[in-house]
Amino acid sequence: MRTEPEPAAANGVAADAPKPLLDVRNLTVRFEMLRRTVHAVSGVSFSVREGETYAIVGESGCGKSVTALSLLKLLSMPPARITNGSVYFDGQDLLELSETRLQDLRGPAVSYVFQEPMTSLNPSMKIGWQIAESCKKHFGMNREQALARAREVLQQVQLPDADERLDSYPHQLSGGMRQRIMIAIAIVCSPRLLIADEPTTALDVTIQAQILDLLSDLQKRTGAGMILITHDLAVVAEYADRMMVMYAGRKVEEGPVDAILSNPRHPYTRGLLQAVPRLGSSLSENSGRSLSEIPGIVPLLDRPFIGCPFAPRCESAIERCRSESPPTVEFADGCQSACILSESMGAPE
Repeated sequence: MRTEPEPAAANGVAADAPKPLLDVRNLTVRFEMLRRTVHAVSGVSFSVREGETYAIVGESGCGKSVTALSLLKLLSMPPARITNGSVYFDGQDLLELSETRLQDLRGPAVSYVFQEPMTSLNPSMKIGWQIAESCKKHFGMNREQALARAREVLQQVQLPDADERLDSYPHQLSGGMRQRIMIAIAIVCSPRLLIADEPTTALDVTIQAQILDLLSDLQKRTGAGMILITHDLAVVAEYADRMMVMYAGRKVEEGPVDAILSNPRHPYTRGLLQAVPRLGSSLSENSGRSLSEIPGIVPLLDRPFIGCPFAPRCESAIERCRSESPPTVEFADGCQSACILSESMGAPE
């Protein structure tokens, strides 16, 4: 039985802060396969406020996208199953809603920018109608009105020759154009929360910056909250307000971006930061050493953990890490860290 959301302070947000737009509590997701069960997300909690950019970071396989897809029940069920938790959006638990009611909210309330536009767009449908059909469904517009709104949104995402693009098919557009189309589809109904899942995947650096600036500008103009899923800590530093670091389907660290990047308390976060190339550095300046790396790989999630799941890869691990579940420690700067050694962790060199 699900309970009402706890005060926002439990997610590292001050108790007197505005009520969160999205409040996720103890989200737990399993994939029940024929011979095994994959524990993809285990007890994850976080909140997002209006106008805030909340980043979710971690290696591939850590549960970032599964967490985001679960919020709107976009996973295939089965094999996926949400076994526990609540997802409160504007006071109502999305996980308790019927599929019909969720369809009414997808678009006008919460919208999703998927990772790969070439596989997310319909190859047999013109771009114009892929954008416009949401307006017809949610706002009752006729075809002409919906296409006019689609043209307006294409101009907002700075896609040139909007009239020509309305009659184009996805294969006729570049990767950057397709990504702008995905953003146009996501914002056409003016959602209050936008989930951007690796929105710059497979794009070159220049186009990446344009897409991220576009998302940031749209958010500032509309006041929407945004969840930004990314591997890129430089993107997090530039665009996000708060962040959550995930590992093996769990939240291991959370807090304001500046606080975490300047003083990470979890060894996994420290490892991610130390693996980032420094601007202006060179191999010769580092005595010929290669970039730091975190040894090993993300563990399989089809078996229960004893102790900390990061312990096998952690250079700081002690015997307790292999036998005790790490507690979540809260700090005065609004950060949380799930590590036995959190209080002794200093800023990385």
